[in-house]
Amino acid sequence: MRRFDEITSELDPPFAVVDLDAFDHNAADLVRRAAGRPIRVATKSVRCRELLHRVLQVPGYAGLMCYSLAEAIWLHREGLSDDILVAYPTVDRSALRDLAADPAAAASISLMVDSVDHLDLIDAALGPDRPAIRLCLEVDASWRPLLGLHVGTRRSPVHTAAQTRRIAESVLRRKGFRLVGLMAYEGQIAGLGDAPHGQPLKAAALRWMQRRSAAELAERRAAVVRAVQALTPLEFVNGGGTGSLEGTAVERAVTEVAAGSGLIGPTLFDGYRSFRPRPAVFYALPVVHRPTARIATLFGGGYIASGPVGADRAPVPHSPGGLRLLATEGAGEVQTPVAGAAAGRLRLGDRVWFRHAKAGEPAERFAHYHLVAADRLTATVPTYRGEGRSFG
Repeated sequence: MRRFDEITSELDPPFAVVDLDAFDHNAADLVRRAAGRPIRVATKSVRCRELLHRVLQVPGYAGLMCYSLAEAIWLHREGLSDDILVAYPTVDRSALRDLAADPAAAASISLMVDSVDHLDLIDAALGPDRPAIRLCLEVDASWRPLLGLHVGTRRSPVHTAAQTRRIAESVLRRKGFRLVGLMAYEGQIAGLGDAPHGQPLKAAALRWMQRRSAAELAERRAAVVRAVQALTPLEFVNGGGTGSLEGTAVERAVTEVAAGSGLIGPTLFDGYRSFRPRPAVFYALPVVHRPTARIATLFGGGYIASGPVGADRAPVPHSPGGLRLLATEGAGEVQTPVAGAAAGRLRLGDRVWFRHAKAGEPAERFAHYHLVAADRLTATVPTYRGEGRSFG
C-alpha cells in the first residue's frame, strides 16, 4: 500500500480509495466468466454513480439491478440507464406515485413482485389511471432437499413452476400491469464461498450442497420459464450473482446474469476456488493512541458488515501486514485497536489500511471515494451518501 500512501499523502484519514486498475480488471473478468451472457450491475454493491457509469461502458454489461425504487428513479433521471430492475418488492407509495407520474421512468423500470398482495398494494397506491407498470416475478431459488429443510435466502414464496404460473396468470388478468421478466437468485451458491480458509470440512460440505442445489435449480428454473412463456413472452430471465456466474450463464433458460460484489472484491469473496477478484476498495484509519508498545489504537473503523453476526463480517486490517483486531474490542464505533508485529512500529498519525467484508457498504460510511489509477489520484467522486442519498 506504499503506492496509495504516496498518492494520498495530502489527505487526512479516515478516507476511502478505489483502485481503478483493480476495478477494471474485475469488470473484465466478470465478463469472461459470464461467457456471453449480459451482466446486469447490482447497484447495492457499488453505490457510487461514477463507478456505475464506468462499468456500464464496458462491453458485456447491460442495465442496472437496484435495491430500491426511489434509487431506480433517481438513477434513471440522472441518465445512467433506461433498463432498470428493482430487485426487491417496494411498498414505498411515494416512490410508486413518482414512477407513475414519469412515463419515461415507468417504461424503463421493472418492479419485483411475488404475490397478488403486491399487485393490490400498487393498485391501492396508484389507482387505475396510470401507465402500465412493468413487473418481474421473483421465484425462490433455495434448495429444499427434504420436507422442512430450506437452504438459501428467505425471499419469494413462489417456488414451483405451478406456483409461478398461477401468479403469472393473476398478473395477466389485471389491468395496468405488464409481465416482462423472471428472476431467481441462488444466494446459497452465489453468496457462499466454497473454499473458506482453514475449514476443509465446511468447504467439502458447501461444494456438495452447491453441486446438488445448482442441478436442481437448473431443472426447476427451466420448467418455471416454460410455464410462464406458455402464457406470455418474456423480455428477460435474470439469475446468478458474482459467485455463480459460470454455472448460471450456461443455463439456456437464463438470458442475463447479475453481479456487483465481484467488481469490488470484498473479503467475503476471498473464499472461492474458481475466481479471485482483486481488492478494489480500501479505507485508511489514523493512529490516535499508543496504549502499549504492542498495540496501536485507530480512530473510528467500526464498519461491521450486514448479515449473520460473526468474525467474517468484521473489517480486515490489510496494511501494514501482520495486524489483527483485538478479540475484546474488535472494530469499534470510535476506536479500533490493532495488535501484531507491525503495531509496535506505528506512530501517531500513521495509517492502517482496511478492507471491508461486503462490497457496497463502505459507501454508506464515506461521502467520497478517491479514485486511483496507476500512480496518481485521478478524481474524487461522491458516493450515494455524498450525494445525500440513502436508500436503506
